[in-house]
Amino acid sequence: MILSFLLRLLIWLLLSSDLSPLNIFLGVMIALILPNHYTKPEQFKDWLEVLKQLIVAIPQAFWEAIEIMIFPHNHEEMVIEKVKPRRSRILIFLDIFLITFTPKTIVTKYNESGWYDVHRITRRKNR
Repeated sequence: MILSFLLRLLIWLLLSSDLSPLNIFLGVMIALILPNHYTKPEQFKDWLEVLKQLIVAIPQAFWEAIEIMIFPHNHEEMVIEKVKPRRSRILIFLDIFLITFTPKTIVTKYNESGWYDVHRITRRKNR
């Protein structure tokens, strides 16, 4: 329960990008009001992995933004990524959020059969 609350608050603060006391208060209220779901013990490992990925995604997003400004990224590609097994709906949402959080990738479609369609920009190597 506390992990779910902290994750909701963290997502609120990332989306609003405002650390004022009023915004933190609003984030706490929203995190408490949203319905809670029981997390199965085997999903706890998945939650920890998502939190680790979120911590890594923040500096990665800044690095990718700088990289896009310095080096041209003029090649686009669509890739299909498989959804990890036994993912709850909230973990699927967080996966999509993490993929879309970085500037080079965005999820264009989630297939119920267990796949994400991801649009990615890349640098083309000089030949």
